[in-house]
Amino acid sequence: MDNKLVVVIGAYGSGKSEYSINLARKIKSEQNNVVLVDLDVVNPYFRSRDLRARFRKEGIEIVAPEGEFTHADLPMLSPRIMGAVQEENSVVILDVGGDPSGCRTLARYVENIKKRGYEMHLVINTRRPFTSTKKEIEAMMMMLESTADLQITELICNTNLMQYTDIAVIEDGIDLIQQVADEKKLQFSKYLVLKEYQEKIPPDLKGKNRIVLDYFLNKPWESVISTGI
Repeated sequence: MDNKLVVVIGAYGSGKSEYSINLARKIKSEQNNVVLVDLDVVNPYFRSRDLRARFRKEGIEIVAPEGEFTHADLPMLSPRIMGAVQEENSVVILDVGGDPSGCRTLARYVENIKKRGYEMHLVINTRRPFTSTKKEIEAMMMMLESTADLQITELICNTNLMQYTDIAVIEDGIDLIQQVADEKKLQFSKYLVLKEYQEKIPPDLKGKNRIVLDYFLNKPWESVISTGI
C-alpha cells in the first residue's frame, strides 16, 4: 500500500470517527505503519483520542491534544500534527470535525496536504439531519470543501438507525448517495455496518462492498451503565 494521506470528514453523527478508527486498524492489520490524527475540535463525546492507550498497544499512533487539553473544545492543536502530515513512511488518517468549524482546523496544514497528495472521504448517514436529501448532501459538501480548501474524492455510506437498521434503510441510503456520486462524478463503493448488526445486513447490497465496523466510541451514558454506576 502506498503511504497515502486520508482526510475523513462527515456531518455530526455521521460515524466518521468510527470509520477512521476502523480504517486505521485495517491498515495496521495489513502490516502497514499508520498514524491516526484526531483533529475533531467539534464533538466532545466521540473522539478517537480516547482510545490512545489501547491503540498504542496495537502499534497504532494517535496524535491528539494531550494532558489538560485532551478534552478541550478549542483548537489546541498539537505541533506533532504537522509532522504527521509530512510523515511519508506511514499511512496518515486525519479525523476531522464534522462542520465548517472542524474543517477550518485544516487551514494551517492544507498546503502540505496538497503537496503530499490526499484522498478525502465523506461519511454520510442519510437518516441524520442535514444529509437526508440530495440537496442537503450537496450543500454540505460544498460548505465543507470550501472551508477545507480540499476536494472530496470518495463518498462512504453509513446510513443506519442503529438497532432499527434493516436492508431497506441501507438500500435507500445507497440509492440517495449514488445520485450524488453520479452527479459529482465521485467514487462510491462502500457501505458500513456495525459488527453487531452484520447478520441481518448482507454483503454486496446494490453492488457495493460491505465494510463491517467494530464499535469503539461508546456514548457517555453507555459507559456509566456498563460500570454499574
